[in-house]
Amino acid sequence: MQTNTVHGALKWASSFLQKHNCESKVAEILLLHILDWSKTDMLIYLQEPIASEKLAYFQQKIEQHAETKIPVQHLTGVEDFYGRTFHVNQHVLIPRPETEELVQCVTEAVDKSDFTCVDIGTGSGIIAVCLAKEWESRQVEMLATDLSDDALRVAEKNAEKHQAKINFYQGNFLAPLINEGKKVDIIVSNPPYISYEEADSLSETVKHYDPEMALFAENNGLAAYYEIIHQADQVLNRHGMLFFEIGHTQAEAVSKLIKQQFPESKVTALQDINGQDRIVRVIL
Repeated sequence: MQTNTVHGALKWASSFLQKHNCESKVAEILLLHILDWSKTDMLIYLQEPIASEKLAYFQQKIEQHAETKIPVQHLTGVEDFYGRTFHVNQHVLIPRPETEELVQCVTEAVDKSDFTCVDIGTGSGIIAVCLAKEWESRQVEMLATDLSDDALRVAEKNAEKHQAKINFYQGNFLAPLINEGKKVDIIVSNPPYISYEEADSLSETVKHYDPEMALFAENNGLAAYYEIIHQADQVLNRHGMLFFEIGHTQAEAVSKLIKQQFPESKVTALQDINGQDRIVRVIL
C-alpha cells in the first residue's frame, strides 16, 4: 500500500492502531496537527503526497501511541474544548466533552451582569477561560484556584493565549480565598470524583497519563465535594450559585452533602447528552 499520500498514510495508521486496540481517530487528529491543516484541507488534498520527514514523524508518533497508549493530546500538546484550542500536558486533566456541558449550564443559568466567579481545581484553565470569554461583555471578576503549581502554569498560559482576564490562586480548593477574605457569587468546579476502588476499570491512557490528583478522591470519590461545600459557607455571597460536575452515580450523595450545609438551597441534578446525571446546580 502506498503510504506517502495523505489517504495512504491515514489508511495505514488506522489499520495499525486498530490492530493494537487503539482508536483509529487518533490518526486523523495527529496528521492534522503535523500538517497544520483543517479537516477541509484534508478532504481537498487527500490524494496529495506528504513530505518524507513529516511522514516519518507521523509514523513514529503513531507507533509510540500504539505501544505506550500515551494520549494523542500529549503528542500534539493541545486539545479543543468549547470551540477553543488549549495547551495541555502531563500535569493537567485532558478536557472531556462532558465538561463542555458544565460550561454551557453555567452560562445559561447566570443572568447577572456584575459578579465574581471562581473555578476550583482549574487544571488547564479550560472552564475559567471559557467562562471569562463568554462573559466578556459583563462586569465579571474571574478567579481560579489549583493546588498544583504545574497545573497553574498551564492555566496561565491558556489564559494568556485567549486573552482571558483571570486571577489565579495556588492552594487547596477555596482555602486561598478564605485566607484573603474573598467573597464570590458563583462557584464552579470539576473536582476529582473517581473512587480509588474504580481505578482498575479505567483505560490505560487515563490511569497512566492523567494526573492522579485530578482523578481520584477518598470517601467513594466524595471527599473533594465535602471539602468544597464546607469551605463554600465562608466564601459564597447571599443568593450565590454553585455548580459541580459529578460522576453519574453521585447526584444523590452530593445533593445530600449540599443540603446538610445549605438546608434552604435549591439543588438540581442535570443530565448530560447521554441521559446520565452529570451536573449539580445549587441556588442559595
